[in-house]
Amino acid sequence: MRTAVSLFTVIPVGGEAELGEGDAVRAVLWMPVVGLLLGLVGAGVMIGVSAGGSGAPRRLLGAALAVGLIALLTGGLHLDGLADTADGFGSRRAPADALAIMRRSDVGPMGVAALVLVLLIQVTALAAVSDRAAASLVLAEVTGRVAVVVATGSPAARPGG
Repeated sequence: MRTAVSLFTVIPVGGEAELGEGDAVRAVLWMPVVGLLLGLVGAGVMIGVSAGGSGAPRRLLGAALAVGLIALLTGGLHLDGLADTADGFGSRRAPADALAIMRRSDVGPMGVAALVLVLLIQVTALAAVSDRAAASLVLAEVTGRVAVVVATGSPAARPGG
């Protein structure tokens, strides 16, 4: 579990500097638990913001703070991957060129557009479910990480992974 938290968040938990054989594979299996922890933190923020009153502005603020905090705690890893994927697919280039675009550290216009759209949708969706927003966030964080565990059985886009 500690390896999973150290790999998939920026939360300092200590642990080994180098991974042993199979450590990363075992860590991936803990991803849903990491998602549960992140979802609970985000839900706590949403509940805390809504404790001062109700209404759309508070729901939007709570949702934005929760989504932002989770992005911060994960080091933006999922957002970086989204931007890279959008830039690669949006390039309309040959597969080898698209993969090269995805490996670059800069973000292109397709990546920026994807990030803005996804973050707006996440915040709006959370604010829209009002009384179930905290539970919805926890469920989304866990489900997203379960999907990663399931996807690890899929073939890689290139021979080296």
